[in-house]
Amino acid sequence: MTPTHTTDGRASRVLVLNSGSSSVKYQLLDMRDRSRLATGLVERIGEETSRLVHTPSAGGGAPRERTGRIADHAQALKAAAEELAADGLGLDSPELAAIGHRVVHGGLRFSEPTVVTDEVLQEIERLVPVAPLHNPANITGIRTAQALRPDLPQVAVFDTAFHTTMPEHAARYAIDVETADAHRIRRYGFHGTSHAYVSRRTAELLGRPVADVNVIVLHLGNGASASAVAGGRCVETSMGLTPLEGLVMGTRSGDVDPAVTFHLKRVAGMSVDEIDDLLNKRSGLVGLCGDNDMREIRRRVEEGDERAALAFDVYVHRLKKYIGAYSAVLGRVDAVVFTAGVGENSAPVREAAIAGLEGFGLAVDPDRNAVRSGEPRLISPDDARVAVAVVPTDEELEIAGQTFALVHN
Repeated sequence: MTPTHTTDGRASRVLVLNSGSSSVKYQLLDMRDRSRLATGLVERIGEETSRLVHTPSAGGGAPRERTGRIADHAQALKAAAEELAADGLGLDSPELAAIGHRVVHGGLRFSEPTVVTDEVLQEIERLVPVAPLHNPANITGIRTAQALRPDLPQVAVFDTAFHTTMPEHAARYAIDVETADAHRIRRYGFHGTSHAYVSRRTAELLGRPVADVNVIVLHLGNGASASAVAGGRCVETSMGLTPLEGLVMGTRSGDVDPAVTFHLKRVAGMSVDEIDDLLNKRSGLVGLCGDNDMREIRRRVEEGDERAALAFDVYVHRLKKYIGAYSAVLGRVDAVVFTAGVGENSAPVREAAIAGLEGFGLAVDPDRNAVRSGEPRLISPDDARVAVAVVPTDEELEIAGQTFALVHN
């Protein structure tokens, strides 16, 4: 049973922390009206060129910037706390209900937001081998926040949690079961807070109950993933044991023949670490054309750059494959929805991904697709059998909402 905390009735604020290996992103939200009170980013932690940018949301305040070495995450959070205090939003405020932490990997143990205890931290640590780049930084953020406010509930919200509803036949890889179980090898999926938020908002956009809607969500940022969501429950997703599998991404390859790794080891003499670096950091769009910014790729395509055109075509082809596959998995699709940086802002990607899928009931209205907006919107014609939508994601709001609901349970 997940432990819960009851907070003071006045406490309506949630601080959301996303701790990376050398950065901390934070947002302070008031859950009474779901408003943002402040946002910030501390980057290049541990370097001489550390930088903190803090933006107060109330009253349209201008961003404030600090530069100079910030030695570790403890100093980063203390600096963030000082900036919040300067706006009258200090972490010692009785209005702060909890601190919500993005944790990338929760394995099978954590299928819902969880108040952090020593036992929970130990389990997150045990998952480090399957999330070596993410979970250690998440743990550091939790421990630092605990030291700052030991009396306050710290809540872990897991990227993998939304995908724990996948049926076993979708989550299993076809390898020896004993080996897979011994080493926790299965499809976990990531970007879960985004897929949860966007699939729910899509149902609202369609004016239908979540339980009645089947959605294909395309989260297209520098990292990219697809999910098939049936009645609010994930039944399939493109990322697997790690965030490497699936769609073409900014620097990650997505799907490749597993034997590519053996070939590179045997024929090219590359080490495991070198192959890991190749597939995670030097592949995807940047590997195909040298750029991972879709805006720059599209500029190059329009100028006739063949490598950029190939990168774009590979990217779109992979999207089409997943839309088709997930249409088969769901059986009935009510909406295909684009989200995250590329999905929300690149009309050419949306148009190209849907082009030729008329047999699936999919189409894009060019005029609607060309509109730039921060609001959820339909970009399909009125008579389309399947809706095509753009729904801006809000992972921080999703984390804050789940955190607040838990501590006020």
